[in-house]
Amino acid sequence: MSGTLNKVMLIGHTGDDVKMHYFEGGNSIGRFPLATNETYTNKTTNERVTNTEWHNIVIRNKAAEICEKYLKKGDMVYIEGRLKTRKWQDDKGMDRYSTEIHCTDFTFLTPKGDNNNSANTGSGQNAQKPQSSSAPQNNNSVSEEEDDLPF
Repeated sequence: MSGTLNKVMLIGHTGDDVKMHYFEGGNSIGRFPLATNETYTNKTTNERVTNTEWHNIVIRNKAAEICEKYLKKGDMVYIEGRLKTRKWQDDKGMDRYSTEIHCTDFTFLTPKGDNNNSANTGSGQNAQKPQSSSAPQNNNSVSEEEDDLPF
């Protein structure tokens, strides 16, 4: 095969808010850590083990500004991009390498506020609605169901 492919797809939780860097000419870069988890059961101890892997996400320009505005620490997000290894020197002059995911596409997976909850239809909305406004519904349901209750 003559072609190659460098593609990464991740679903995880942000480890911090997006940190922005602005350049002359209007370009910008956003960076944030993303945590993905792997959970399995240890067969010898029958204990559940969770391993967390941290990824350095890099996003550019308008997409970075959108992420800065809407992504907060702990939010779940789908990231699609490519791997890139960057070489740099530390304070002692030693060569260091960082592997980053340069994001080309993303989707926010954590619902924000009432607007997203009302956009969801089906059982997800019905399951969340009683929890968010349980006091008024309980009062109404008691008055409506008093005739049906045997006590």
